[in-house]
Amino acid sequence: MNREVQQFKAEFFKALSHPLRVHILEILCEGDKNVNELQSLCGVEGSAISQQLAILRNKKIVTARKEGTRVLYSLQDPMIKELLGIARQIFNNHLIDTISMLDRFHKESLV
Repeated sequence: MNREVQQFKAEFFKALSHPLRVHILEILCEGDKNVNELQSLCGVEGSAISQQLAILRNKKIVTARKEGTRVLYSLQDPMIKELLGIARQIFNNHLIDTISMLDRFHKESLV
């Protein structure tokens, strides 16, 4: 069972390994969107959005539902929003560490 969970995690994080896919997920954290809305918010071609959405759908990270003539995309699991928030906190921690290190170097160079 452990191996299966590890494999799931590796595949899951691999699906998150593209900046555009992460951007799409961040937008979907705010609510359901269609391809045109995502295209406008991401500033890229609709084909690029569709390609990334296909990967996210295949990995069951986003879902799609038809509403009239539109297809709306949403997060499969609301915990993805928390995961992206934690990733942001980790980034901030790394940034704080880097700034602290630069400050130390700067102070040492003044001595």
